[in-house]
Amino acid sequence: MNSMLRKSILGVAGLAFTGGVFAGPIAAHAAEPTQAAPVAVQAAKPDMSALIPHGVQGAQSKIDLNGEQVASVKAIIAATKKAGLPERAAVISIATSLQESKLENLGHLGDRNDHDSLGLFQQRPSSGWGSPEQITDPEYATTAFLKGLKQVDGWQDMPLTKAAQTVQVSAYPDAYAQWEQQAADLVAQYWNS
Repeated sequence: MNSMLRKSILGVAGLAFTGGVFAGPIAAHAAEPTQAAPVAVQAAKPDMSALIPHGVQGAQSKIDLNGEQVASVKAIIAATKKAGLPERAAVISIATSLQESKLENLGHLGDRNDHDSLGLFQQRPSSGWGSPEQITDPEYATTAFLKGLKQVDGWQDMPLTKAAQTVQVSAYPDAYAQWEQQAADLVAQYWNS
C-alpha cells in the first residue's frame, strides 16, 4: 500500500474514533448510574468584627428562642437584605427587638402596655410609626426601624446602643447594649440561611 493511501485510511479511522464510532461502548458505560457524593456549599458566615465593630458594651444578656422568635429573626434579616443594608443593620435591629419585645410580635397588652406600643420594636401608632396592623407586621416594622436608622448620620460607626437609641428614643437608652452579642450570633447563624 502506498504511503498516501495509508495516511488517508489512518486519517479516516482517526476521525471515526474521535467522531463517535466507538461511542457505543463509551456511552453505555457513561449511562450507568453513578453515586456522586453531594457537595455541601457552605456560604461564608459574616465577619464577627463587622457585626460587632466596637466590641460589646457591658454585661450581655441571652435568652433561648422559640420558633416564633426565630421566625422574627429571619423576618428582620430578610427585611434588612431587602432594604440593601449590611449585616450590622440587622444586628442593631435584632438587638433593639430583643430589648423591646424579646423578639415577640406583641399586640396590645392591656394595662401592661407601654402607651400604645406594639410589635417587635414596640413602635407607637400615635408617634407616627404606622397603623397597628402595619407595625405588627414584622417586615413593615423592621423596614420602618431601618428607615429611621438610615436617617442617623454615621450609624454604621456608632456603638449599637447609641444607634438604636437615636431611632427608638427609649427611656432606657443603654439597655440595647446587653443584646449585642446574641444579636450578632443570630445574624451570623441566619444571614445566609
